[in-house]
Amino acid sequence: MWLADKWRDYEVLDASDGEKLERWGNIILIRPDPTAIWTKERDERLWGRANARYVRSKSGGGSWDRFAADTFSVSYGELSFRLKQFGFKHTGLFPEQAVNWDWFMPIIKNAGRPVRVLNLFAYTGGATMAAAASGASVCHVDAAKGMVAWAKDNAKACGLSDAPIRYIVDDCIKFIKREGRRGSRYDAVIMDPPSYGRGPDGEVFKIEEKLYELCELSSRLLSDDPLFFLVNSYTAQISPSLIENILKLTVLKNHGGCAEADEIGLPVKSADIVLPCGITGRVKF
Repeated sequence: MWLADKWRDYEVLDASDGEKLERWGNIILIRPDPTAIWTKERDERLWGRANARYVRSKSGGGSWDRFAADTFSVSYGELSFRLKQFGFKHTGLFPEQAVNWDWFMPIIKNAGRPVRVLNLFAYTGGATMAAAASGASVCHVDAAKGMVAWAKDNAKACGLSDAPIRYIVDDCIKFIKREGRRGSRYDAVIMDPPSYGRGPDGEVFKIEEKLYELCELSSRLLSDDPLFFLVNSYTAQISPSLIENILKLTVLKNHGGCAEADEIGLPVKSADIVLPCGITGRVKF
């Protein structure tokens, strides 16, 4: 497992019974987590420090019991992110993704040439900021207009407002098909597709039906001298071996390189355990 264990502004303080207790700077939140299926004794003094808790509804969805702040911020190295308690338990950042930033940032910095990165399902721009801060020009694509606007705010927080970032609100598959017809090429591709979602025109997206196509189409956009290809998934049915197989049948078939895939996770401070946070597949050329 690859661990995102270099955070200073974020940590999982404890996790059990389907919930995790997290510190985001000086804000402490309790959020549901379907991977924390174990039961262990809770230190109520620790859990009682929470500023807010997201409570699941029996009818689906849920809500925050209170709001700790309108917005709050965390930093990771040279990167800074603006966060808030979004309506469906999210904060605007997946901290486990820092393990992927740590992997590709040196690749970009050491390339010794201009680097073009395509970031698909780019959300609020964690990977976009990491790539741009490393010197890359980035094409940031997401179907949600509000998330793209939030990414622009994160660029400002990182001092990257003038960085060569192109923000696109679009369905990712439609976009990469058009990029292929236009002959556009990128030196690296990053994607973090959802398990299920809808595009701006109501298109239904299911990762188990689209992941192979995404990798195949995206691999065709790689330049003649590519640097890396990264795909992340939070879907329970997607395993490391499945992602590695897809990468071998698409990216490696077209460009060579070396593929690897594994779980990513966050250490839990209160115990010698790790909170699983999805699967990442990587190709380095």
